Amino acid sequence: MSNTPLSLGIDFGGTSIKIGVVRGSEILTFCKPILTPEYETPSQLIKAISESVKELQKDYPGIVGIGVGVPGFVNLEKGLVYQLTNVPGWVHVPLRDQLQSLTGLPCTIENDANCMAYAEWKHGAGQGMEHLLCLTLGTGVGSGIISNNMLLHGSHSTAGELGQTSIHYRGRKGAYGNLGALEDYIGHNEITADAIVAYADQGITKTKEECGPYQLQLAAEAGDTVAIDVWRNIAEKLACAIVNACWLLNPEAIIIGGGVAKAGALIFDPLETFIRTQLSTAFYSHLKIFPAHFSNDAGIIGAATLGLENAQAEK
Repeated sequence: MSNTPLSLGIDFGGTSIKIGVVRGSEILTFCKPILTPEYETPSQLIKAISESVKELQKDYPGIVGIGVGVPGFVNLEKGLVYQLTNVPGWVHVPLRDQLQSLTGLPCTIENDANCMAYAEWKHGAGQGMEHLLCLTLGTGVGSGIISNNMLLHGSHSTAGELGQTSIHYRGRKGAYGNLGALEDYIGHNEITADAIVAYADQGITKTKEECGPYQLQLAAEAGDTVAIDVWRNIAEKLACAIVNACWLLNPEAIIIGGGVAKAGALIFDPLETFIRTQLSTAFYSHLKIFPAHFSNDAGIIGAATLGLENAQAEK
């Protein structure tokens, strides 16, 4: 492992950017997080990222490439960020070329959920498999698909967005105009809002602070029947989207990470039941469903792995 080349993984978030030096699946060090809202323009922020990269290069001169995971749609061929979620001004930004120019290192840009999927496939729970569906459940629903030993991108690099697929054709209107999108039912805010209503139906008044996913997990583990039902409903909605994906993709495994997945058996047990009852045994008999191996660092590890592989391929 000590002979494995070093690469940089950059996890681009709406509030902060984390940068880590990675060897294989190990993060050797982080730099100080860059606070996204402190920079008015993409150029200012890219310059700040490049300066952090240069500081890391001083201590780790063997870095050969950079991978960046961004929360939005990208054009892989051009290294272009179409638009970033929750980061104003980031529309059609040539992030790859600008970062390469400032750092002198080859750079790869990828969707952050795809980076998570790549980390799980290469180093985590999905090692050795050829067909995976990876999900990260948080404020929204991110996903990445490994098919035939390749990260699935589609015709314009935007495939794999299970969170935007519909679980109700007359459902809630999503950010892109689509109806009934999965993440509009099981994102953090939506879970909280639905839990407040569920308690109110039982004559119980609850605040937002009492109905976040973690609070609902604690309540359900303590035997709160309303919270238990909330988790069962989350699992049922998630199962609807996963079943559709299974019929379409026939994956070997479903790997689920993110904050919502920390509820463990509260969501995984009913989820497996719902999926099993809606799939033919030809699809379900070999299907595995398990939690992600990596937690918050999956994006950095996956991005760094992609950055390293692409840098080596260019030589």
